[in-house]
Amino acid sequence: MKHSLLRRTLLVAASSVVLMGAILPAAHAQNKMVLRVSTPAVPDDWHAKMWTVFKDELEKSLPGEFDVQINLNASLFKQGTEPAAMARGNLELSSISAFDIAKLVPEFSIFTAGYVIRDPEHQQKVFNGPIGAEMFKSVAEKMDVTPLSTIYLGTRQVNLREVRSVKTPADLKGVKLRMPGSKEWLFLGDALGATPTPLAFGEVYLGLKTGTIDGQDNPLPTVRAAKFYEVTKQIVMTSHLVDGIFIAISNKAWNSMNATQKQKMTAAAQAASSYNNENRIKEESQLVEFFRQQGLQVTTPDVDAFRKSVQATYLNSDYAKVWPKGLLERVNQTK
Repeated sequence: MKHSLLRRTLLVAASSVVLMGAILPAAHAQNKMVLRVSTPAVPDDWHAKMWTVFKDELEKSLPGEFDVQINLNASLFKQGTEPAAMARGNLELSSISAFDIAKLVPEFSIFTAGYVIRDPEHQQKVFNGPIGAEMFKSVAEKMDVTPLSTIYLGTRQVNLREVRSVKTPADLKGVKLRMPGSKEWLFLGDALGATPTPLAFGEVYLGLKTGTIDGQDNPLPTVRAAKFYEVTKQIVMTSHLVDGIFIAISNKAWNSMNATQKQKMTAAAQAASSYNNENRIKEESQLVEFFRQQGLQVTTPDVDAFRKSVQATYLNSDYAKVWPKGLLERVNQTK
């Protein structure tokens, strides 16, 4: 009887230990702050892989404090809907474009204009300095999201069916240049000196092949991926738009963090940015030689002439009316 009672007591004690062992990790997991990430990026893209860098960096610096859940391929929220989801508190993290921001923060439209950002290095200096701090403060106030770092997406170049001498915007006169269909993109095509022609991306290859359009503009990785080099003969390195997106966090999540968490979160976002930017810049530099091997001429125009002409066109338009006074000059002067 005594042995039986002792055995039951030991079994109960052992069960309690097992149960507590199961409860403690569960409780620990429940204490982690969940950070849902939504991005339209496909797995092989650098700005998809950067989220793994972000997650790993955060886990290294603050082990066990966050549960970062990465959702690629727009599987959680459709592209363009992420800012509203973050403002509502339904999403913690995403990468948002300057075009997305400009819808709610009109002055941010300066970064959707041609020849405002010169190159990836200039992009980082602008957004990591006083200008970025001011603009991001407006974003946080008007959109309920806080930008943490700037991601380089690529520099757009002009890609032509036939070889022509292009030094200034005047040399693109009469060129039917395919642009995305929005008025902002068509304005950029016009500012470049071309005849902007709206055409869906999926129709560009055939349009180049048949002569419906004379050219198109995209970053070099897109030219390779879409095989536009098969139906064109020249790439003009106009570098007219240095494209970027911004890792941003909802204010609801941001404001719930302590100072250390915010500092580590920003550092993780900067590490993700550096990873993406270094790899994307390296890829772009290698592609110039790839296109030459494919038989394309790669030429460089008078970029300063393009910049002066395009900036003047924007400054004389309605777009510039919402830009803060002196901001363009400050961006131009950032070295």
